[in-house]
Amino acid sequence: MVLNTIDYAVIGVYLLAITAFGSWFARFQKTTRDYFLTDRSVPWWAICFTIVATETSTLSFIGVPAGAYAGNMTFLQIAIGYIVGRILVSILFIPAYFRGELFTSYELLQRRFGPSVKNVAAVIFMVTRTLADGIRLFATALVISVVTHVPVTWTVIILGAAMIVFTVRGGVSAVIWTDVVQMFIYVGGALLVFFGLLQLIPGGWAEVTRTASSHFTVFDFSTDPKQVYTFWAGLLGGIALTLATHGTDQFLVQRLLSARSAREASTGLVLSGFIVFAQFVLFLIIGAMLYTFYQHSPLPRALTRTDEVLPLFVITSLPHGISGFIVAAIVAAALSPSINSLAATTVNDFYVKYVRPDADESTLMRVSRQATILWGVAQIAVALGAQFVTRSVLDSGLAVLSLAAGPVLGAFLVGVLSSRTGPRGMLTGMLAGVAALLWIWTSGATAWTWYAFAGAAITSVVALVTSPALDRA
Repeated sequence: MVLNTIDYAVIGVYLLAITAFGSWFARFQKTTRDYFLTDRSVPWWAICFTIVATETSTLSFIGVPAGAYAGNMTFLQIAIGYIVGRILVSILFIPAYFRGELFTSYELLQRRFGPSVKNVAAVIFMVTRTLADGIRLFATALVISVVTHVPVTWTVIILGAAMIVFTVRGGVSAVIWTDVVQMFIYVGGALLVFFGLLQLIPGGWAEVTRTASSHFTVFDFSTDPKQVYTFWAGLLGGIALTLATHGTDQFLVQRLLSARSAREASTGLVLSGFIVFAQFVLFLIIGAMLYTFYQHSPLPRALTRTDEVLPLFVITSLPHGISGFIVAAIVAAALSPSINSLAATTVNDFYVKYVRPDADESTLMRVSRQATILWGVAQIAVALGAQFVTRSVLDSGLAVLSLAAGPVLGAFLVGVLSSRTGPRGMLTGMLAGVAALLWIWTSGATAWTWYAFAGAAITSVVALVTSPALDRA
């Protein structure tokens, strides 16, 4: 079974509707404040939904069920750390972001340490976010390729071009408000898969629970640092990763800076943690149901990677029309691009500071759109290269983010919690954190879930220890 005219019509109508909706916001993009921050007009509930949609990419939509299908539901442990991390972000970072006029999170580091630390953190963000979201684009293209039989390369190029057009026209307003719509689209798609499986599995829910009780692991209290998903890695690693991604990474901080106030930003952020936890529960259950279903029905074809199991089920076992809607939902999970936040960092942290400090608004808007296009092309290039990655796309994307998140998080934590550390000590700490993580990564000393925690700890300790000597000289 393959998609038919009805399915393609559903996908086409969805894409046209969401593009038209996003483009409608182009009329409001008069200044870079509008283009990058929506003039700080977004209510708390929209902040919550856009964070959920931003965080729940195609990597989660297909990767989390794929992990559960393989017998491992321990990914849920990291979602516990996500909730605690959000609470800490609302206490430590959000109040600082709303003191003054900030366009990017890295301007906070400039206030505290000067331009050198800020520039290093911004460059790390631009490199790692481009790599991670290039992998995210590939994950989406992989799904579309499986269901349409269009080669992955062409799918990447088509999706990437659509992403660029969508973001260039509507700015962050289009991204945020379409996120709100798309969250309900992909949750609806996941629920359709859930109920479709429930009807198709002989014995229904009782059979799922019977199979799950003997095949799946949810909690793992091992202290082995090389295991990816353990309770301790999920708690401590999840807290550190959330502090980094939601508290320092411009991609998500840009959403918080678009809120009406610090209180509304905090409310939306914390609530999003509980919704994401519930989503992961749903995705993991779907993975368990897929495993149960294929114990009774043979796979239509051999899987080259477990990431293909959900899209394969959609096109071979669900009715036409519903298949098209679920594919549209998978696309919806991917259409929350980071290229606007990358452009914001490029323009506000580098172009205005070093190239054209006297640039007028029309020039800044033109450069902002050009930077958006540039980062879109870069992510397409990464996605094309990601075809040759053999490991799980979910682990690959999260590992890239975690690898460099620690040193940046360490700089923010020291900057907010300590007044004694200077720029030289902070740079030394960041370099030590990067060097240590490169060793950890190449040696395999720990799983990626510990990267952010280890990097932040090493960066903070080295900065605090060396700064009295280095910054006094």
